[in-house]
Amino acid sequence: MAKKVAIVGGGNVGATCALYLAERDIADIVVVDIVEGVPQGKSLDLTEAAPVRGYDTFVEGTNDYSQIRGADLVIVTAGLPRKPGMTREDLLKSNAAIITDVAKHVKQHASDAFVLVVSNPLDIMTFHMQRETGFPHRKVFGQAGVLDSMRFRAFLAMELKVSAQDIQTLVLGGHGDSMVPLLRYTTVNGVPIQHFVKKERLEEIAARARDGGGEIVRLLKTGSAFYAPAAATVQMAEAVLLGRRRVLPMSAYLTGQYGMKDLYIGVPCILGPQGTEQILELDLTKDELAELQNSGKIYKESLAILGY
Repeated sequence: MAKKVAIVGGGNVGATCALYLAERDIADIVVVDIVEGVPQGKSLDLTEAAPVRGYDTFVEGTNDYSQIRGADLVIVTAGLPRKPGMTREDLLKSNAAIITDVAKHVKQHASDAFVLVVSNPLDIMTFHMQRETGFPHRKVFGQAGVLDSMRFRAFLAMELKVSAQDIQTLVLGGHGDSMVPLLRYTTVNGVPIQHFVKKERLEEIAARARDGGGEIVRLLKTGSAFYAPAAATVQMAEAVLLGRRRVLPMSAYLTGQYGMKDLYIGVPCILGPQGTEQILELDLTKDELAELQNSGKIYKESLAILGY
């Protein structure tokens, strides 16, 4: 029997996730959105592209949450987008209400599914989703550092004029202004990045990665990023659906790791067919650990706004 992925939210991120997944041909897809006609139209468009793009994936659009029944993975992209001048934290209360509603339907119709949260503010919404569904922590996780690391890799590739695929890095912490790029763990096909780029320039590139989403919001003026967020999301989806057990920086629930507990935040994990299978504790420097814990403190304060 084919795997099934439910994508909640038929906007740019959700629709692009559907496209990327369809072209992988690894699962049937149902796109759910509250706006009548939007998920149906985009899904039909994807179906009509199949003969040329070379996939046989079944793609369906609906406004009926009952159609997510039997999903192996639910990808949650629903929420209000960022606007110019708006931080991820500005979205907190409005998107929390949306996540509460989504969680109710996921719990009712797809109680065996894994849940991958993409909605912002990412780490807080992932925590909220887990609490609202009551699912095991390993089954609810957020995108976080996968996207941040992709952005950092892309900017380094632009700087060095080399293939982005040869650059590996880890970005931990909150998905946003408090992210923590680990320069010591950044390499170009195994060669430490410091061999290519001076520290001062590295810090400038890391700062651009930290503001990567905001830069796109300012350029678009009426929207936010969706190609890269969808690519990061599908990489995580493949790890679960195909059992690849990828080592990825992602939003996971901490129970004491890195001196933090009872929050979701970006840390390196093994993501596979059992969800978050292992949280990897790296030997961080004093400064790196302080940055990561400061990121956690910021999100603890935001969780308190929601009553946690």
